[in-house]
Amino acid sequence: MTESTGLRLPPSAVELIEGGPLGHVVTLNEDGSPHVTCVWVGIDDGDIFFASMFNYRKTKNLMRDPRVALSVESLQFHGSGLRQYLTVTGRGEVVKGGAFDLIRKLANVYIAPGAEIPPAELKVHPGYVTRIHVEEIGGVGPWAGDPPKLPSK
Repeated sequence: MTESTGLRLPPSAVELIEGGPLGHVVTLNEDGSPHVTCVWVGIDDGDIFFASMFNYRKTKNLMRDPRVALSVESLQFHGSGLRQYLTVTGRGEVVKGGAFDLIRKLANVYIAPGAEIPPAELKVHPGYVTRIHVEEIGGVGPWAGDPPKLPSK
């Protein structure tokens, strides 16, 4: 993977992602409509990444148009009653290869230590790894300047 060209995530956002929340990724279909899917997310050299063993729609969309949005939800509640959540927007960089090992690494967080997901027979497929170069960080939590500013009257 290449060196990051986006914003650096604050430590609070890195901690949230490394805790294993499911990521909600939004990419753009050819007609401009949104495509939403869930992914396991991790941190590599300060960037958010996810991996796919096959060329699914999210990967095809990002190869054509790199704009991407991601949200992850915390288990911590905010004073508003909502759970804290992180949102990022940016550009997805898709690289062929390396997906098997990264998914295995993430399975240790999302399933259990030593989980053999994906199965060994899929190692012959290179898969795709997407690194998100973050352009904007938002949501509700310490990564977004919590507490958020209330509108003035």
